[in-house]
Amino acid sequence: MNKINKMKITQRKNKNKINLLDMDKTKLRTYLKSIGEKTFRANQIMKWIYQRYCDNFNKMTNIGKNLQKKLKISTKISAPNILDEKHSIDGTIKWIIQINSKTIETVYIPEKNRKTLCISSQIGCPIKCKFCATGGIKFEKNLAVSEIIGQIWKISKLLSKKNKNIKKFKPITNIVVMGMGEPLLNINNIITSINIMLDKEGMKFSKRKITLSTVGISPAIKKITDKIDVVLAISLHAPNNKIRNNIIPINKKYNINSCLNSMKEYIKKSSANKGKATIEYVMLKHINDKIEHAHQLAKLLKNFPCKINLIPWNSFPGSKYKCSSKINIKNFFEILQQYKLTVTIRKTRGSDIYASCGQLIGNIN
Repeated sequence: MNKINKMKITQRKNKNKINLLDMDKTKLRTYLKSIGEKTFRANQIMKWIYQRYCDNFNKMTNIGKNLQKKLKISTKISAPNILDEKHSIDGTIKWIIQINSKTIETVYIPEKNRKTLCISSQIGCPIKCKFCATGGIKFEKNLAVSEIIGQIWKISKLLSKKNKNIKKFKPITNIVVMGMGEPLLNINNIITSINIMLDKEGMKFSKRKITLSTVGISPAIKKITDKIDVVLAISLHAPNNKIRNNIIPINKKYNINSCLNSMKEYIKKSSANKGKATIEYVMLKHINDKIEHAHQLAKLLKNFPCKINLIPWNSFPGSKYKCSSKINIKNFFEILQQYKLTVTIRKTRGSDIYASCGQLIGNIN
């Protein structure tokens, strides 16, 4: 039998195996029980996978030969493949990651006190926000847990190897689910993924170091309120429903009041958010950046506990939109401050490699 045929047989066998990256601890315990193993083994296996980046059962020396054999026969540890790596002049790194025949993008943003990984939750995005490059491409599918958590696993493993030779590649400290897709339209897989991120035998991230960004799918926010506690950010981007209907079509279904009300209930029960919602507001020239819009936004949010993140719009080919001028952003910022609101202006990172907010399309070119 030649090498090509052997490879095809191996691929078919692996395709039928259960991917352990699809399981949080609860699901892994259930699986282990189903094959006649003790559930405490889940703790050991998760530590090998997520804290030692181990995908070889033979190296899991404390789980026993019999369990190693069972796992090799029926399971695998398989993260998506990296196709390309792009470096920005500001230190940002973007990876093009293969999902079947399609691609997604994952971005590493190094700063002095934190190293953030921005991950994707879908291939494309069905929300179709008009100012976002991702919304302009075809929606393909929700990512599986192994494809969401696999981004972090793969990049963490890669950075640990890079850092042995070049010390600047520090480990990831923060996760933002702000890449391609609307996370709360992939809610079950997002919940499982976040369970793995938070698990002390898993990735061990603090709940305050994980930010989930949503356009505001009100029923989904209500659904996750008692299931996961992480920092929740609402992509508001408009001071009134008229503007928001034009730039975010789903606002006709889940309007501003609906978003803010569901967010308020989430914040009440969340310790990760410290009593304040995060409001994201992209600055679009002549669309939502006028003085009157600043006053409208301030009045809308005056009695709503929040911090506002103003985001200079990032350009991409074919878009009709333009970024607000620096002076307009500054004026907008100062008006919000006059209302005693907490507000910051996001620093643009990775725009030279199309790795900034709203620029991701999974393009390998």
